[in-house]
Amino acid sequence: MAPQKLYVLRLYITGRTPSSERAISNLRRLCEEEFEGEYMMEVVDVLDQPQLAEDEKILATPTLVKLLPPPMRRITGDLSELDKVLLGLDIHASR
Repeated sequence: MAPQKLYVLRLYITGRTPSSERAISNLRRLCEEEFEGEYMMEVVDVLDQPQLAEDEKILATPTLVKLLPPPMRRITGDLSELDKVLLGLDIHASR
């Protein structure tokens, strides 16, 4: 049996706006459907942690960063188009 991949994802948002809420909801759905529990998801509000966003050079929100597995990838938007999100993050759909 092949070892499971661990996906580490960080979503940068700016406050609890409708776009941020959609991105969080879409990311949760993506993780549950595609990663079968093999993921760690972190939501970073740039209003609360501006230095982290600056260190990571986050220029727009919401921005999703796939930290693991390599290569690191970024995608901006509310993550509503699952196929485009998977393609942008270099992840092959499980279905």
